Amino acid sequence: MRAIAGTDQLSVVTVPDPEAGPDEVVIDVVAAGVNRADLLQRKGLYPPPPGAVDTLGLEVSGRIAAVGEHVSGWQVGDEVCALLAGGGYAEKVAVPAVQVLPKPASVDLVHAAALPEVACTVASNVFDAGHLASGELLLIHGGSSGIGTHAIQVAHAIGARVAVTARTAQKLDRCRELGADIPINYADDDFVEIVRGSGGADVILDIMGAKYLEKNVKALNTGGRLVIIGMQGGTKAELSIAALMTKRASVIGTTLRSRPVSGVNSKADVVVTTRRITWPLLESGEVVPIVDATFPLADADAAHARLDSGDAIGKVLLTID
Repeated sequence: MRAIAGTDQLSVVTVPDPEAGPDEVVIDVVAAGVNRADLLQRKGLYPPPPGAVDTLGLEVSGRIAAVGEHVSGWQVGDEVCALLAGGGYAEKVAVPAVQVLPKPASVDLVHAAALPEVACTVASNVFDAGHLASGELLLIHGGSSGIGTHAIQVAHAIGARVAVTARTAQKLDRCRELGADIPINYADDDFVEIVRGSGGADVILDIMGAKYLEKNVKALNTGGRLVIIGMQGGTKAELSIAALMTKRASVIGTTLRSRPVSGVNSKADVVVTTRRITWPLLESGEVVPIVDATFPLADADAAHARLDSGDAIGKVLLTID
């Protein structure tokens, strides 16, 4: 089969077809999502977890081509999408069956590749970790990203208020169209002042890490939950314990890729939560995948450049032509 390999320049190579293990399925890939984790792995900054293949790609959509002997609930021909530890930039991929999700009826198969990473990230962090409830205020940093555009829609659908940060009027307009109530241009405005003026954030979904830590704590409401899922703004910062205690607030750091396949707090658990919370909203059309651009597999370099530019609104996908 064809797959993408390389670091400085990505290229198409021929590799052996994967085989389904006892608890796995093999998927004929139709499309793969492009994520910032792929860009970091390419630079040697985010190696795959032990046992995962080196090929880039953390999510795909496609059709099941083979089913392991211990797998139930899936059969050859099923249209699905899946969360991966790696290997998505290829014509076929083997994945634990517990990390597979059915293609929502209202979503075409290519665009379904835009769902697993963002949906699982939002379900596990905004709801499992952040416990966002109807009527609360969610602040999303990077509102126009794949995760951000998905989180806006899901939070809006459950009755939460949504504040977002982004750097251009075009991105903020798109966030507003998706359901954001408080669009904030972080280049011109103080998000802390604006969010506190709206009562404070009950949950913050943060991709920046160190750079925003102090500001995020200031922006929290009493009892607020800061959930850090990225380190684009660095890894080390001072934290005022007094400020945290005064607000009875929480700071939570999580990852998705390194979780075990099964067990407590595993990828299997996250997939179950995602299917329960998000899939009905996708099936009804209340939430839709937001796709910025698609590129053929051979143009993976161009897809990475698009994501790395910071201009994308929503997800960038690779299609298997």
